[in-house]
Amino acid sequence: MKTASGKTGEDHICQWLKGQGYIIVARNYHSRYGEIDIIAQKGSYLAFVEVKTREEGSLVQPFEAITPQKQKKLLATAKDYLSRNPVELQPRFDAAAVYLRRGQIVGEKYLENAFSLT
Repeated sequence: MKTASGKTGEDHICQWLKGQGYIIVARNYHSRYGEIDIIAQKGSYLAFVEVKTREEGSLVQPFEAITPQKQKKLLATAKDYLSRNPVELQPRFDAAAVYLRRGQIVGEKYLENAFSLT
């Protein structure tokens, strides 16, 4: 179940991606392995995007929350998506951090190729 701040962060990153020229292909894609927050296309890339939203000063920073175990789940879910939706695009794993101050968005960071397929 998504938290309100998690949905807020994902909505924000979707708008940010659109502003960067991405096409949002899917949101909250579920498989038996897990969930991918956003799947977006730009050029020859299909980006599987994990979004982490945190209040400023949180003990765990957003990118730190994408652990090796979480990466494995994302990879398995992406493989599931690609087996059901074959595309001629290069898959890539990106990560987005959304920062909040008292519930209001104050910034974001976006990492292309945040982790590899292997």
